[in-house]
Amino acid sequence: MTTETIQPNPEQIRRAPKVLLHDHLDGGLRPGTIVDLAREAGYTGLPETDADKLGVWFREAADSGSLERYLETFAHTCAVMQTREALVRVAAECAEDLAEDGVVYAEVRYAPEQHLEAGLTLEEVVEAVNEGFREGERRAKAAGHRIRVGALLTAMRHAARALEIAELANRYRDSGVVGFDIAGAEAGFPPTRHLDAFEYLKRENNHFTIHAGEAFGLPSIWQALQWCGADRLGHGVRIIDDIEVGEDGKAKLGRLASYVRDKRIPLEMCPTSNLQTGAASSYEEHPIGLLRKLHFRATVNTDNRLMGGTSMSGEFEHLVKAFGYTLDDIQWFTVNAMKSAFIPFDERLAMINDVIKPGYAEIKAEWLFQ
Repeated sequence: MTTETIQPNPEQIRRAPKVLLHDHLDGGLRPGTIVDLAREAGYTGLPETDADKLGVWFREAADSGSLERYLETFAHTCAVMQTREALVRVAAECAEDLAEDGVVYAEVRYAPEQHLEAGLTLEEVVEAVNEGFREGERRAKAAGHRIRVGALLTAMRHAARALEIAELANRYRDSGVVGFDIAGAEAGFPPTRHLDAFEYLKRENNHFTIHAGEAFGLPSIWQALQWCGADRLGHGVRIIDDIEVGEDGKAKLGRLASYVRDKRIPLEMCPTSNLQTGAASSYEEHPIGLLRKLHFRATVNTDNRLMGGTSMSGEFEHLVKAFGYTLDDIQWFTVNAMKSAFIPFDERLAMINDVIKPGYAEIKAEWLFQ
């Protein structure tokens, strides 16, 4: 038996270095923090005030099979993220929680425009979240964990502030912000409504990802790539619609799928979230299994840890069970993600060679000599 056959246990998965590219700040709060912040802000709209019951409510409300219903849960988290102190706390706890789960690099996204109700400016929102991430990194280090967190500034597809948020991302690109994102319901709100933002980012040589191919199909992916020029695809799960598997098991790729694979366009795949929103029917049927076999640039992500009741370790545990993945498979996904991060090449390479590969080698060595 070789290391290629090692199916890791939950503790090995937790210890393995992991990279997260698609995680929403307002989708990852601790239930207890929501209760605390709601009390401090005088927010009375929570469906539960007991932290454990509230956590269950979020998971059940999100587990509806509807992206629109899934997005409704964010009204409560955003409601308690309207002050500098709240944003610092949430961001710091985010970094701590990810580090505890073995994440060594993360890009966490949020929409600054959704945190202005108490009078903060866009700049104050960004600076508060950045402060929180740095504080969380310090706390993680003190606890014996290593993590680096970069922010992605998100614009909302249904709103009209994409260019403003893109300019904000560019201003803070050397101060903790690593790129731009656009999110929200896909149907009826194509990314082409915000071409001015994407053209601006390309002129500034800045990075951006676009939510595409989750609730909507191939046209959304095509527009994100060919009209907007996205560096990565948020989800991209519906690229499977352009792949035909014959009775002999061989896959025939359509032109769009071939383009995505040939160009090594990263797919920010979020299995648990995709099940909740109806983009996939089960872990076993999730397109990530076929995309892994076909060597697409697939990555594994959490999307919304609170709503999904998930973590990076949890996502990999499901995939190990569904597809028999080994430590080598998990390392493959992790290296894919690190290669696709929005930080400079030399820094990505250092993370792969100095942190990720040694981390997996250590776990494999322990297994061989036990």
